[in-house]
Amino acid sequence: MLKLRLVLAALALLALDGGALAHGYKAGSISIEHPFANATPPAATRGAAYMKLANQGAEDDALVSATGAVADKIEIHQTTVADGVVSMRPVPDGLTVPAGAHVDLTVGSYHLMLIGLKQPLVAGQRIPIVLSFRHAGDVAVELAVEAPKDQAAGAHAGH
Repeated sequence: MLKLRLVLAALALLALDGGALAHGYKAGSISIEHPFANATPPAATRGAAYMKLANQGAEDDALVSATGAVADKIEIHQTTVADGVVSMRPVPDGLTVPAGAHVDLTVGSYHLMLIGLKQPLVAGQRIPIVLSFRHAGDVAVELAVEAPKDQAAGAHAGH
């Protein structure tokens, strides 16, 4: 009986460790930390995804595109505020991740825009997408769908 408990405890520990590791990814010199998307209302056609991109390499790299079955298309966007007016625009040439630095994709800044959602994003889901970097290449990641932390975080869901 003790052996069975030890085996079950070891399996539980491995499951927890695997879950923790599954939320950090690496492609070449680029690491991707905590990729997530906010849950969306049932009728939403758009969603947003966020993460931290870190470049441990000696040369700049760039996130140039993202794809996934979750939406018709995924674009890299930047939100800016000028004279009190908030605007959002695509970043068509890619998002540079400088050598030895990191870029945060976060609310009110850079983010991935999931356009033409095929289904609502529900808290607790894990959504597979592929990030493509100019030098590091493609890396498959899973977005952990989380409940929005505040109203601003869910602002993309309806537009």
